[in-house]
Amino acid sequence: MKYYSIFQKYCHGATSVAIFGEIICQKLKEPFEQSVYKKTARDLTDEMRTNCESLNGNRSNLEKHILKALAEEEDFDKYMNYIDNPRDHFKSFIRDEVSRYITDKFSENIKLLQQKIMKAAHESTEHVQVNRGDAGLWLKSFTQQLSDELIFSEKDLSGVKHDDVDDFNLLEDVLRNKLPAIISDISSRFNTETFPVKLDCKDRPDELLTDHFCQCCWVQCPFCGAICTNTIVNHDGDHSVPYHRSIGLNGIYTSNLSTHICTSAVASSNLYFYPNDPDDKVLWRDYRRAGGVYADWSITPDLSELPYWKWFVCRFQKDLEKYYKKFEGYVEIPDEWRKYSKQEAIESVNKYL
Repeated sequence: MKYYSIFQKYCHGATSVAIFGEIICQKLKEPFEQSVYKKTARDLTDEMRTNCESLNGNRSNLEKHILKALAEEEDFDKYMNYIDNPRDHFKSFIRDEVSRYITDKFSENIKLLQQKIMKAAHESTEHVQVNRGDAGLWLKSFTQQLSDELIFSEKDLSGVKHDDVDDFNLLEDVLRNKLPAIISDISSRFNTETFPVKLDCKDRPDELLTDHFCQCCWVQCPFCGAICTNTIVNHDGDHSVPYHRSIGLNGIYTSNLSTHICTSAVASSNLYFYPNDPDDKVLWRDYRRAGGVYADWSITPDLSELPYWKWFVCRFQKDLEKYYKKFEGYVEIPDEWRKYSKQEAIESVNKYL
């Protein structure tokens, strides 16, 4: 069907130039679309790593923006996804950030590629006229100039008769008139959902950015679930994190959920936890003695605590009780925790993380 219009023109006495020009446009359509998608993906990745506030730093900076977004949305399910499956939540957040950038960049790249095609056509015409060449020389020059932009070559037009094509200015006009319809069709089928589907996995901005941010340590604190901030996957030495959360946010040690954060717990002289069973009693300050995952963490005694997680526990107390089904009627939240507003929680993330 795509050549039907060409056939109609031929039957109505269209010139060889017009037919040849329209065939070129039809042949350009698929590589044009592939090129725009790939270039948009590359541009998006580079641009976002430079200009996007959440993605222009390291993973700790990204996590700060994730925490702020979670607080703004106040969606408990998203919070639990972040706590239980942090890597998946990071990937989801990156995908959402990418989606916000896609459409404008796609439109921009379509216009740029259209301009490059017309520039290649014009310079090929000049080249043929200076060298008194034929359609074969024009086509060779045209495809060579686009070789860095499109997967398109003379072979794509093998078998297409062009011996009698001699008006190259007219050929330019045909391309100029026909390209907008092709571009309009490509644009009409573009959306943020189909964008990644049309790309190889290795070319997708969200995959490139995820690979950039997620090639690091994802081990979580056995007490609160905070993610180790080391940028190396299998790093030497202990796991660590600047600020821990309320104990038990990963579903363990729920009796201490509302009253202690890891750093203040290890600063205490008389608090215990039970790593394996009720008879296995270990002082928090000696947590490494519990062995296993506990011995792999460096938790510095510190009485300064991030207001963010205090606000979170107060805001979602009932949701947490329902989610874990372990501490109904067991949580006693200090009154001072309830004084923190959402804005103060967000500001504490800006200040300390």
